[in-house]
Amino acid sequence: MTAGEPYPGGSLSGSTAVGGPAPDVSQVSVGTLVGQVTSDLSTLMRQEFELAKAEMKAEAGKAGKGAGMLGGAGFAGYMLAIFASLALMFALDLAMPLWTAALLVAVLYGVVGYVLYSKGRKELNKVDPTPRQTVETLKEDVQWAKNQTR
Repeated sequence: MTAGEPYPGGSLSGSTAVGGPAPDVSQVSVGTLVGQVTSDLSTLMRQEFELAKAEMKAEAGKAGKGAGMLGGAGFAGYMLAIFASLALMFALDLAMPLWTAALLVAVLYGVVGYVLYSKGRKELNKVDPTPRQTVETLKEDVQWAKNQTR
């Protein structure tokens, strides 16, 4: 058999189950085997990269949702603060000086802002930036490679 000829049993990639018997490669040249291993590793790395990309995209969607909620809460809080502050200040002005009414309104909206901040932070803390499935499959790939060298 020469270096350009294919493996007699077909491609080496996917020819055995993990942990299964190894194919008989006694008639295959080292160049063919190295080429096939290189091709298999290249395919494996591309697949792992695509998996990591898919996982990161899903997590970015979660982060976007949390950030969007924070933005919406901020805008709604701002509009509410403007109009409610004016109404409340003028209502309180009937019972106390205007500066005291303004101070009470400011404290009230400080509390509202803190509550919105806490909820948004809680949502963002749910985001997991680690591509866990990719990490697990890479561990399996390393174990498989170790078993093939024995």
